[in-house]
Amino acid sequence: MVYLSQELFFPPVSEANYDGILAIGGDLSPERLQLAYSSGIFPWFEEDDPILWWSPNPRMVLFLDELKVSKSMRNILNRDIFKVTFNKDFRGVISNCQHIKRDGQNGTWITNNMIDAYCNLHELGIAQSVEVWQNDELVGGLYGVDMGHIFCGESMFSKVSNASKVAFVSLVNHLKDKNYQLLDCQVYNPHLESLGCREIERDDFMKILRKEV
Repeated sequence: MVYLSQELFFPPVSEANYDGILAIGGDLSPERLQLAYSSGIFPWFEEDDPILWWSPNPRMVLFLDELKVSKSMRNILNRDIFKVTFNKDFRGVISNCQHIKRDGQNGTWITNNMIDAYCNLHELGIAQSVEVWQNDELVGGLYGVDMGHIFCGESMFSKVSNASKVAFVSLVNHLKDKNYQLLDCQVYNPHLESLGCREIERDDFMKILRKEV
């Protein structure tokens, strides 16, 4: 594991350890975050811990044509129960992702510094959000980092049933319309698998990220 200085640098992702941790330290400046995502790396750490930078192998991704939408979800989408917007309330989305309670987790990895850092990226047009509204209340959404041909999803939240799924499906349809290649979901979880996501080798992910395929 490499300890980062103020120099804008990351080691090759092949140097990540078995768990996927590549480096420690550095900062959350827009320049470093942009370098990280363009290099297949993302930050993930808890409050009061040093910044940890990850590049897991395998990588959880969604090939957009492999999205699984259940019949019940199609019915919800067709009934227009929710209103979906893009980039209308980025800070509201990431703040809700910070505070939402999740099964099996005592706290959150979205620190206040992380919120400020990604809001800075949003102001630069790099970090983007999807909002789901019901009766003019923000009830679900997600945010991530837009690499132009890959969208790197970071976190999602839901205050009412199915709101985060609506955000996810809406994002995928948006990315398909713009001919994106991939939605990066970082690490495995069964909920993502149920939506059609699957694990691929990090080398294959990096080839797509570098537009080598």
